[in-house]
Amino acid sequence: MKSLTVFTPSYNRAYLLPQLYSSLCNQSSQDFIWLIVDDGSTDNSQELIKGWMTEDKIQIQYVYQENQGMHGAHNAAYANIKSEFNVCIDSDDFMPDNAVEIILRECENLDEKYAGILGLDANKNGEIIGTGIPESLTAVKLNELYSLHKIKGDKKIVYRTEIVKKYPKYPLYEKERFVPLDYLYLLIDQDYHLKPVNKILCIVEYQADGSSMNIFKQYRNHPNGFAFSRVSRIKYAKTFEERFKNAIHLVSSSFFANKLSWLFKSDKPLLVFTAVPFGILLNVYIRYKTKS
Repeated sequence: MKSLTVFTPSYNRAYLLPQLYSSLCNQSSQDFIWLIVDDGSTDNSQELIKGWMTEDKIQIQYVYQENQGMHGAHNAAYANIKSEFNVCIDSDDFMPDNAVEIILRECENLDEKYAGILGLDANKNGEIIGTGIPESLTAVKLNELYSLHKIKGDKKIVYRTEIVKKYPKYPLYEKERFVPLDYLYLLIDQDYHLKPVNKILCIVEYQADGSSMNIFKQYRNHPNGFAFSRVSRIKYAKTFEERFKNAIHLVSSSFFANKLSWLFKSDKPLLVFTAVPFGILLNVYIRYKTKS
C-alpha cells in the first residue's frame, strides 16, 4: 500500500488536470496514489483520466459521484482513502517535483500529538502565498496560526488518515454545493497540533471560476453551508474579534437562507444578538455586490 494519497476534487476541470498529472508523474518519490473524485463532471474528464490509468505511469484511483460540491467531494475522498497520510491538491494546482518526498520525510516518525504537517503554498514564480511560518513554532493549531500568529495566505495540510476519519462528515444541504472546509480542520484543532514545515508543497493558481475568486456569490448561493460553518467558528474562535466577525456573517447567512433559527444554534446567543444590525448591513452589501 502507498504511504500517501494525493486527492483531487474535480468538476469540469479536464482542461486543467493535465498540469497536475504531469507534476505527479515527475515526483521524485512515487510512494503515493492519486485519488480523483469527479464531482459530476459533464466534460471529458472521465475519458481523460481513464486514458492516464491505461498509461500506468502513476497509480490512479477514480471515483465518480453526482455533483455535491467541494465538501461532498472531500467526504467521498476520506471514505476511499486507505493510505496512512493524505493531502488535497486542487484541480487547478500542482506539486513541485520533490513535494511527495518532502511530505513523507517530514511525516516519518511523527509524534502522536500531531494530526499531520503544515506546509507552504506558492505561485508559479516560487513566491510564497501570504507569509511563511515562524521558525520558532514547532507545533501549531491551524486556527491559531491565523488568529494569534497573524499568518496570512493559504497553507497546505497533510493529515493522518486515521485521525480525519474519526470526525463527522461535512453536511449536505439541498440546492447548495458549498460548506467551508475549515469545519473539519477546527474540530481536529481541538485535539491535535500540526507540525510546521516551511517548505513549498503546492503551486497554486487561482481560477476565475474558483471559489476563492467568487466569495460574495458563495455567501449568497450557499447560506446554510456558511451558517453551519459560522456556528463552529464562533464556538472555537480564539479572540473576541474573530467571534464577533463570524457572528455578523452568521446573521447575514441566516437572512439569505430565510432561516433565522440559525441564530439560536450558536453557543454565544448574546454575541449573535449584538451582531444583528451589522449582519443586516453585511447582507445588504453582499446583495449589492452580487446583483445581476
